[in-house]
Amino acid sequence: MQALIIHAPHDLRVQDTVTPELGARQLKVRVRTGGICGSDLHYYHHGGFGTVRIKEPMILGHEVSGVVEQVGAAVTDIAAGTRISISPSNPCGQCRYCQEGRHNHCLDMRFYGSAMRTPHVQGAFRQEIIIERAQAHPVADSVSDGEAAMAEPLAVALHAVRRAGPLLGKRALVTGCGPIGALTVLAARRAGAMQIVATDVAKMPLECALLVGADQAINIAQDPEALAPFTAEKGSFDVLFEVSGNEKALRGALDALRPGAVIVQVGLGGEMTLPINLFTSKELELRGAFRFHEEFAIAVELMNRGLVDVKPLISATFPYEKSIEAFEIAGDRSSQMKVQISFA
Repeated sequence: MQALIIHAPHDLRVQDTVTPELGARQLKVRVRTGGICGSDLHYYHHGGFGTVRIKEPMILGHEVSGVVEQVGAAVTDIAAGTRISISPSNPCGQCRYCQEGRHNHCLDMRFYGSAMRTPHVQGAFRQEIIIERAQAHPVADSVSDGEAAMAEPLAVALHAVRRAGPLLGKRALVTGCGPIGALTVLAARRAGAMQIVATDVAKMPLECALLVGADQAINIAQDPEALAPFTAEKGSFDVLFEVSGNEKALRGALDALRPGAVIVQVGLGGEMTLPINLFTSKELELRGAFRFHEEFAIAVELMNRGLVDVKPLISATFPYEKSIEAFEIAGDRSSQMKVQISFA
């Protein structure tokens, strides 16, 4: 079977790879569609991010869907031919954080396409993969392969919204409207947010944010003072989802937050310097949001029931033989949101 293997920055190759033997509690899956994530782009363009660097050839990809080809001898609750979304998260289930229900903080996490540990955890951009039964989530006939591959980023957004607490009737600000930001808009709307304002520095992401539920989309690059009306009487927003990972975006939003507002930091960027006096005087709460666990099943169920629509965020699909072209265009925020690769 062939896979997309990164060797160094801009050295992505379509190469043969061996599919491991099928275990008793595992599934052999034919991968159909995979979405290119920001971390995939970091590996492709820079060889990694922060201190995480490629030290050996690694298969990329963790946003994937497929169809079950074969089931292990001990698997009785899913059959060959079942279309599934594959959770890339494979926690150990035994460490203290897993035992506390914090699987996203597993001490022995094996997350697809990650160079955070050595040997690297190989990814899912391949024609065939062996997965644990628990990673398979059946999708409805009404859900396309492309939509099914969006379950992972949707799960990230759902986890961020859960971290914010109850949103019913709340006013939310979302800074950064790439795929995760737009999905956070979608998730916040589903959770009952009364007003959602989205900001970004590019036109297309803002247009997509409106398509998935934002009431207002503001181009901060064109109008740096656009949030000023929301700063009256100590602020307007109950919740800030900061998804850009940019310190300037976070600091620019603080004056628009009401006293007691919750800030959910979703985006990962460089280190930030925060105005602690403002946090103190406004009694702001800063919460992190990292990956997901049970939200993956919720993401699939929401799509299966037709309660969310992620199709507006899928902007292009390339055959895996044209993966270089796909990766080159995926970072173009003027024309693309979620670029996917077909392995069918």
